[in-house]
Amino acid sequence: MYTFFTFTTVLLYSLAAMIQYLQLARKPGAATIFKLPGWAVKWVAAAAILTHTFILQISLHLEQGINLSFFNTGSLVSWLVALVLLISSLRQKVDNLFIAVLPMAALVLALQIMFSHPDPKPYALGVISHILLSILAYSIFTLAAFQAVLLQLQNNALKNDIGGGFLNSLPPLQTMERLLFEMLWTGFILLSAALISGFIYVEDIFGQHLAHKSFLSLVSWCVFATLLFGRIFWGWRGHKAIRWTIGGFLSLMLGFFGSKLVLELLQ
Repeated sequence: MYTFFTFTTVLLYSLAAMIQYLQLARKPGAATIFKLPGWAVKWVAAAAILTHTFILQISLHLEQGINLSFFNTGSLVSWLVALVLLISSLRQKVDNLFIAVLPMAALVLALQIMFSHPDPKPYALGVISHILLSILAYSIFTLAAFQAVLLQLQNNALKNDIGGGFLNSLPPLQTMERLLFEMLWTGFILLSAALISGFIYVEDIFGQHLAHKSFLSLVSWCVFATLLFGRIFWGWRGHKAIRWTIGGFLSLMLGFFGSKLVLELLQ
């Protein structure tokens, strides 16, 4: 059943991404034999997220504790990113992000079933709250990084007078920047709460090989704090905002997954 649900979820994520791509690739006013309504991608994505939830229920909760191995954590993050994006798409024009987020979720699930090595551990309630806050913050910043890439593409297209179905479907540049900073503020608040809870509840950071993770997370926090400070007082935007967003995300990604990659797969 686990393999069946994984295969089904990968198929649904891929189908939803394909539907979104076909909708964007279709030229306005062009005749087409097969046309799906705009809400089709969201229903297919919702079905994928639902089956993905069942997979996580099986893989996370084991008799020995909670399984937060490298690929299992990646699966949880991709599920949360897809869920947050789906909810956000109901009130904001962020549907274009489905093209990047849904294939990512499908790929992580495929890697999980092929290479995952369960590593269940018992966690105290305070540590669980820290982990959940960290995963939620990372998920929001993942969306912000994708949004920054779209913003860069849009900036380049406007500068070079390049059009196309995908770029023409994006909201105005000011709206794209507003959405980016909404994501950054949300992620920054969650990351701050995760760092505070980590210092309170996590014991023996060096013994658990968490020192570099904590350091890189603090570096990322400083990067995002500087960007948001610059936005408020100096009106930072455009390429500067994009570069700082990508830089902060890369630092956070190294801290979030770097230790797991080294400890679980490279040793």
